[in-house]
Amino acid sequence: MTGVILLAAGVLATCGAGWRLRGKVVRRPRAVLAGFMLGLSCLLMTAMVLTLSSAGAAASETAAAAATGAAAGMGFLGASLATGLACVGAGIAVAVVGAAALGVVGEKPSMLGTTLIYLGLAEGIAIYGVIVSLLILGKL
Repeated sequence: MTGVILLAAGVLATCGAGWRLRGKVVRRPRAVLAGFMLGLSCLLMTAMVLTLSSAGAAASETAAAAATGAAAGMGFLGASLATGLACVGAGIAVAVVGAAALGVVGEKPSMLGTTLIYLGLAEGIAIYGVIVSLLILGKL
């Protein structure tokens, strides 16, 4: 149930931000991204509090079963954060490196191979996040 609430809140926040920014020129996209990440982290903290409070409200369960459920929930949350934040970081890195690579290739086409290597290194950040999330899920 908490997941559905979190998903609905994320969709509403994204739609609200899009509606608010429609037709406008964004002068500082990093500031907008930082604000979005701050809002997303507040939303995730709220979901963690709801998850922990719902685990504490289930007093009829044994203490071991409740602790296992809360630990599994935190494990899933950590795995999703590892993947999501790594993908956001990789997106920012690819945007910066890709823009620079296009400028370099436009002036010197022989540098295409080198710029592709740099783009591959930037995309590797997302793969590291997926590997960390798989390691977390393997411990559950």
